Amino acid sequence: MKRIQLAAGAACALALAGAADAATLIHAGRLIDGVSDAPRERVTIVVDGNRIAAVEPGFRGAATGDEVIDLSAATVMPGLMDMHVHLTGEYSRRSEIDNIKKSEADRSYDSVPFAERTLLAGFTTVRNVGDQFNVSIALRRAIEEGKVHGPRIFTSGRSIASTGGHADASNSFGPFLYSDDPRLNTVCNGADSCREAVRQRYKDGADLIKITATGGVMSIAKSGTAPQFTDEELAAIVSTAHDYSLKVAAHAHGTEGIKRAVKAGVDSIEHGTLMDEETMRLMKQQGTHFVPTISAGRWVYDQAQDPTYFPAIVRPKALALGPVIQRTFAKAWQAGVTIMFGTDCGVSAHGSNAREFGYMVEAGMPVMAAIRSATIVPARYLGIDDRLGSVEAGKLADIVAVPGDPFADAGVMERVSFVMKEGVIYKR
Repeated sequence: MKRIQLAAGAACALALAGAADAATLIHAGRLIDGVSDAPRERVTIVVDGNRIAAVEPGFRGAATGDEVIDLSAATVMPGLMDMHVHLTGEYSRRSEIDNIKKSEADRSYDSVPFAERTLLAGFTTVRNVGDQFNVSIALRRAIEEGKVHGPRIFTSGRSIASTGGHADASNSFGPFLYSDDPRLNTVCNGADSCREAVRQRYKDGADLIKITATGGVMSIAKSGTAPQFTDEELAAIVSTAHDYSLKVAAHAHGTEGIKRAVKAGVDSIEHGTLMDEETMRLMKQQGTHFVPTISAGRWVYDQAQDPTYFPAIVRPKALALGPVIQRTFAKAWQAGVTIMFGTDCGVSAHGSNAREFGYMVEAGMPVMAAIRSATIVPARYLGIDDRLGSVEAGKLADIVAVPGDPFADAGVMERVSFVMKEGVIYKR
């Protein structure tokens, strides 16, 4: 009897050892690893737990207990990154009234399906640049703790604006609707006030700072391009943010506002609609990244064809600025400005992020460069390229796949068929 018990124990130990050594084998017909100049054919990605253990040539056979995922007819790549989203809302005809009626709890519940849609579209990491009530900070924690499904979030919390600026949350409100609630406060004026605003975002738990350096399209204000911070205010924001190791993203459409922000040392320009050649040269010299958000420009222009869709003050800005972003992007790419993928989803629908690839390729960017702008380039910018941004041994297993060849048709990027984030499969 004792020999039988010992044998059973040994068998159990061997079974447990086998289970511990079991791996997930992804057979990739084509691999874009995020760093190589060309894709690799017929590759096995070995996933152990939440990390990539190896990337091997050919289709490796499965050992006992291994799981094989057959993506031999697909193109596999690193989890995608969108560097400009707003997960706590989505624009509609009701948005102006929603800004008054929706509470912090409403925005929190809204953000959950938006985050999941984004993840299922293949975007395993996002930068959330502006929200309501700092909801994206709570959403980031909920995703990290496994309470809800969504991408890895780097967030600015609330944007910072000047009075009446693009991110002034009280624009167009009657005086009786103003509130001193600090959760709604997005405004600073003067250098000292701007320093305080940055420090408050740090206290709130933001990962970065978002400012609105010029007017914008969707705000209920006349100008979409006027500069909205002085040089002194911008210098105070940037120096204080950098003291706290926080990078600064600057929403900017107008030429003067873009130049002021770049000269002040912001780390990225968002939209950049009327960027000129002088500014492009300055951005290259200073290493300023450009997040074009062509999707937002195309979307607002399309919606503005209906004269009833936007508030009257918004429509002319959408018609004038919307079509320009793609042309500016093409010039910036040719000029050698470093470009990061970003969509402004939340203006357009969440989950439609990958349309941006088609717009980028349409404007002259090669497919491989477009994919890198959504993988290794933002990973390096965020300082996470030691664990994300490419499919390499030792990195976190953020892996997605599309059913076809993006080099033949960039549109396949919109049909993500497989999503793995840190070794967990969310779409298959």
